[in-house]
Amino acid sequence: MDHVILLHGLWMRGFALLMLHRRLMEAGFRVHRFDYMSVAQTQQRILGSLEERVQELAQNAPAVHLVGHSLGGLLALQACASDASLPRGRVVCLGSPLKGSAAARRFAGKGRGGEVLLGHNRELIEHGFDRWNGSRQVGVVAGRLPLGLGSVLGQFEGDNDGCVTVEETRLPGIADHCVVETNHTGLLFSQEAARQVTEFLHQGHFQHAGA
Repeated sequence: MDHVILLHGLWMRGFALLMLHRRLMEAGFRVHRFDYMSVAQTQQRILGSLEERVQELAQNAPAVHLVGHSLGGLLALQACASDASLPRGRVVCLGSPLKGSAAARRFAGKGRGGEVLLGHNRELIEHGFDRWNGSRQVGVVAGRLPLGLGSVLGQFEGDNDGCVTVEETRLPGIADHCVVETNHTGLLFSQEAARQVTEFLHQGHFQHAGA
């Protein structure tokens, strides 16, 4: 049976993943929540703990998949990009600003308080990646219901989930991308998002309308 590690986003803890955890268990996966201090912990320490957990689970599983919400998706990709020895598995990012977050850059620009609240992962959140060149297949589920904290920081261009624009999630090199009608936090509770995650983990692609 494949294992799945869930990673929460900025300013969250593992309990926020409970609904998604249950749905993926019902879909036949063995699911684990990776809890970390998104602001206080250094990225190196977070990634070190995550890589240890992946290797530990891989001893008794054919694959260990990673599913990350927002910052969690960025960290999942960073772990896979920096450690080619990780065992096989796929990655799904939920509302992750893989190309960098304009909202985070505006937030940091408001002064020292904004910088501190983004923590040690500030650069990763603000700038993301140029392209995905890793060996793991990566799928991204984006939301486009524009309700959220990010909307008070300035106008978004194009479809967005209230925190992240759809365009910010379209990283070159990923295997597939889909959009669901929910906001940023709602991606954790959306039945459709969970269904698409399950589809990608099993098949390596999402289920697109008309396909």
